[in-house]
Amino acid sequence: MASFFSVLENRALQIDSLLCIGLDPYPADLPAPTAEAAKEFCLRLIEMTAPLAVAFKPNAAFFEALGPDGWKALQDVISAIPAGIPVILDAKRGDIASTAEAYANSTFNNLGASAITLSPYLGYDSLQPYLTNSAFGAFLLCKTSNPGSIDLQDLPLGGDYANLCLYEQVASLGEVWNTADNLGLIVGATFPEALRRVRRVAPNLWILAPGIGAQGGDLAAALQAGLRDDGLGMLISVSRGIARSTNPHQAANELLANLRRERAAWQQAHLQQLARAKTGPTQPKVSAVLAEGLFKTGCVRFGKFTLKSGLESPIYIDLRQLISYPSLLSEVAEAYLPLLRDLQFDRLAALPYAALPIATAISLKSGWPVIYPRKEIKSYGTKSEIEGVYLSGERVAVIDDLATTGGSKFEAITKLTEAGLTVRDVIVLIDRQSGADESLAAAGFHLHSVVNLTQLLDYWENTGLVSLDQIATTRAFLAKN
Repeated sequence: MASFFSVLENRALQIDSLLCIGLDPYPADLPAPTAEAAKEFCLRLIEMTAPLAVAFKPNAAFFEALGPDGWKALQDVISAIPAGIPVILDAKRGDIASTAEAYANSTFNNLGASAITLSPYLGYDSLQPYLTNSAFGAFLLCKTSNPGSIDLQDLPLGGDYANLCLYEQVASLGEVWNTADNLGLIVGATFPEALRRVRRVAPNLWILAPGIGAQGGDLAAALQAGLRDDGLGMLISVSRGIARSTNPHQAANELLANLRRERAAWQQAHLQQLARAKTGPTQPKVSAVLAEGLFKTGCVRFGKFTLKSGLESPIYIDLRQLISYPSLLSEVAEAYLPLLRDLQFDRLAALPYAALPIATAISLKSGWPVIYPRKEIKSYGTKSEIEGVYLSGERVAVIDDLATTGGSKFEAITKLTEAGLTVRDVIVLIDRQSGADESLAAAGFHLHSVVNLTQLLDYWENTGLVSLDQIATTRAFLAKN
């Protein structure tokens, strides 16, 4: 028997769609609060959108609220969905295994649904009864689309899983538990960054992505973040945005046309990226998580700012803000690691102040010890210029947040070398491309950057995060300075 996701994938390829239609008979949308009205509402929606839908997703709650007649209406609605179109019961079940067996029997055998949404909170044994038959599927609540999802799902795990938050661990486990090609994840389209992180740890799973339309999710951003390498792996779930339109068929058709257009653009860009990768080394790819995180947290701002040099700049980068965003700080630290692994050094030397938490986060991930040159020499105690443990003759890799002209690096390097340490490499997150590379190279030092400002501007322009006027103004400023 074909697995649930093989059926879903065949349907997606057959009709060139990733659209999942939600069947949510809200009382306000019905002429009367009856089971018959809910049934007719859904049957009309099915009739008008079936040729465009990869799957339908009836919400059990709206039917259960109508009593026994509502439950029968749900059964009739599922039966009316044309053969070959998977039906995902949106019930968000989660209970111990014996109870789960009863829910699974109700869902698959009595109601006739093809799949169900589940809470993973009770662990694998609570999910297993739904997964024993590969023809039936399940989607685990991973990172839900509602604002309150951050209360629990974004919590960092700590310990051996310090680099992951709770929803990433759910995604990672889902990848392991999907042994019969019938387990997927639910990740809200309202959180593109979460979609990217989930796709990174679960590259093979299908993702059900609610939140487009009434909840404000952006279709293009969701597809860019969540599509698999094969251009599949996502179900874009829409309910109210179609059901409440005067012409649901037209609304679904317009949404599908937009989906196809955005997916085609993604596929073209993806193929170009693969082609570039085959031709040899290129500039490192800008991390979407980093580029969006820096902008959305205010670490990068656009406007009018007076710099230390006295120049008026259209962009201001303040990475000291990272300490207030642990997940982003962890991503930043992770981004330094590939550069550092190619270098030879004994310790990291962080430059105060913005680089101190960055270097500490790198140290926690890698085990490399950290020292730092003080800005102000203590007039008491040890009166040390360098804090931390080190030995004369050791080689240090200088860690900083930004490189502009390179001037601020030399004072710190002087303190380090006067203490008997050797410096060859300076590693920053962002190179502002204002001459630091050249000035450091002239003094015999090598500048390494995770990303440069041009790459970030390109990303923000391509994704529409920053207006074209702001991008152009910033590029003009860089060209002059």
